[in-house]
Amino acid sequence: MNQMDFEQARFNMIEQQIRPWDVLDQQVLDIISGTPREDFVPEQYRALAFADINIPLGHDQVMMPPRVEGRLLQALDIQSDDSILEIGTGSAYLCACLARMGARVHSIDIIPEFIESAKRKLAAHNIANVSLAEGDAGAGWTGEERYDAIAVTGSLPAFHEGFHQSLSIGGRLFLITGTPPVMEALLMTRVSEGHWSRESLFETSIPALIHAEESRRFVF
Repeated sequence: MNQMDFEQARFNMIEQQIRPWDVLDQQVLDIISGTPREDFVPEQYRALAFADINIPLGHDQVMMPPRVEGRLLQALDIQSDDSILEIGTGSAYLCACLARMGARVHSIDIIPEFIESAKRKLAAHNIANVSLAEGDAGAGWTGEERYDAIAVTGSLPAFHEGFHQSLSIGGRLFLITGTPPVMEALLMTRVSEGHWSRESLFETSIPALIHAEESRRFVF
């Protein structure tokens, strides 16, 4: 596939997959249009970079379909001064999009080769406002820092307390919960120190975070 073919495929992806899924935020559409997805998929799947599928990344992990990535970016409503936590670096494509929308991204992955690959891909695109770290967030992420937005890119059997406590007041958390074949994408917003709102966004199905557990559930 040559560059002209990639550009046509990217246009078709936006117009036929992403817009019809109610992704209408122009900033999100511009970021997706301007971030070359084909450079982030595994080489053997490059021709499928714009397909409406979960693209295998290895280690039983996947790159989410473009329409899901678009809804995630739109739901998080990233602002230019936002500090963002990404759980699951994966292909680094979503990380690149988040970095171009916000001030800085801290991205965690349990798989060392994903981190090393992400370093190369982000550097190749001159994206310097990302810090990458190896870590196990299957049971949550309870660091002291708070974030304006948190994106969890693997699913959880059920929501637990390990993520929403890391939100700043007004901060947004995107995650997918449940078990196959139907899972629920959720947006949580921290409205005060001890209160969060919850919005159901859509149904989908993606692999679970490695070591994900449902032992620490959050009760509304």
